[in-house]
Amino acid sequence: MKKKIQFLAIALAFVGFIAQAQSPKAKSGTFALTHANIETVTKGVITNGTIIIQKGKITAVGTNVTVPVDAIVIDCTGKWIYPGMIDGGTQVGLLEMGQIPQASDVREGGQIVPQMKALTAVNPSSAVIPVTRVSGVTTVITAPAGGMFPGTAALISLHGYVPDQMFAGFEGVVLNFPDQARRGSYDRRTDEEIKKEVEKTTKQLNDVWDKAVQYYKLDSATKGKGLTYYPEMEALLPVIRGEQALMIEVNAVMDIKAALKWVADRKVKKVIFTGVSEGWRLADEIAKAKISVVVGPVLEEPIREYDRYDRAYANAGLMKKAGVTIALRTSQAENARNLPYMAGFAATYGLGREEALKAVTISAAQIFGVADKLGSIEVGKIANLFVCDGDPFETKTNVLDVFIEGWQMPMVSRQTQLYDEFLKRDPGVNKN
Repeated sequence: MKKKIQFLAIALAFVGFIAQAQSPKAKSGTFALTHANIETVTKGVITNGTIIIQKGKITAVGTNVTVPVDAIVIDCTGKWIYPGMIDGGTQVGLLEMGQIPQASDVREGGQIVPQMKALTAVNPSSAVIPVTRVSGVTTVITAPAGGMFPGTAALISLHGYVPDQMFAGFEGVVLNFPDQARRGSYDRRTDEEIKKEVEKTTKQLNDVWDKAVQYYKLDSATKGKGLTYYPEMEALLPVIRGEQALMIEVNAVMDIKAALKWVADRKVKKVIFTGVSEGWRLADEIAKAKISVVVGPVLEEPIREYDRYDRAYANAGLMKKAGVTIALRTSQAENARNLPYMAGFAATYGLGREEALKAVTISAAQIFGVADKLGSIEVGKIANLFVCDGDPFETKTNVLDVFIEGWQMPMVSRQTQLYDEFLKRDPGVNKN
């Protein structure tokens, strides 16, 4: 009982802290961001330009823009405006504290649970959300982890009171592809044991896929009538039909080869590879297969001891050079805020700044099928953008304003509150 009371006290204190972190409200209205350097991504840089935001969308961009009389004018002289960044893989909204099972919705029980939707489990009041968005990251993929088919990932905007308000237009079923690589220095399995385990999991994958194809055929023949409800197969139907992407997590070179062959043999219509740590070794083959890739984390050590120290940093650039369409991900929850710095490393180690910027904006939007709404600063697109005082890939740059779907976000997070609290702290001790 004592432990339960202690846990309840901790949980209530944590919830109270979240409420405090979220208390400042976002502001809506008509906004005019004037005299700015505007990085549109798709149409170059506009100097001394103005952006008008109305009803959640960008209604005007350029140097000769009339400011509406009712607009809230924000002078951005000497400042830069960028599209909000998109993180291609996180656990934002699903994971609060890894040490407490009740504060994590990342994993569900079972190997085959594609029907488990990340969107339904997202916590809109997560303290991680304001921490992430004040860094200029406005949209993220939040993805489940665990078994072979751990669930369905979702693209979410980092503002909203309920998950449905946050949904940004993309969902994809996650597949953790059978892994032939060793799990680390602690992995004592023999080569034969690894081979047998891979054969077993590959057979399981093929059995599930064959069932899904058969279910699709029966569904098509009966027009969805008379079938026994089978939630796992129902969740895979959109993938079989080509309406939804299969997000295949695959990293080691031997697994990438196997995944390329499996996708071709099974004629999977929409595929996104994620992780792809050794993608640089098979960049030409991935490009030939026309499979888009979400790369990351960038700030990692090489998989193999004999690889160059910078392989993880250079991976994105090497694949892009081969013609692969790429986006970047942090694969984090609390540190999704580091996306711009990962992009900076990728830019420095071969990707280049322009392509790195695209990888966290328009290229990511294209991969997730939302480029008509997100990823660049253009008239008619959703007003996801941020104002800063320099290059967002540099740690010295300050993000000054963030807009998500036209709402001006409070620039407050758990970190800013802790900074303010301890900057001029009272020692808390009466020495008299």
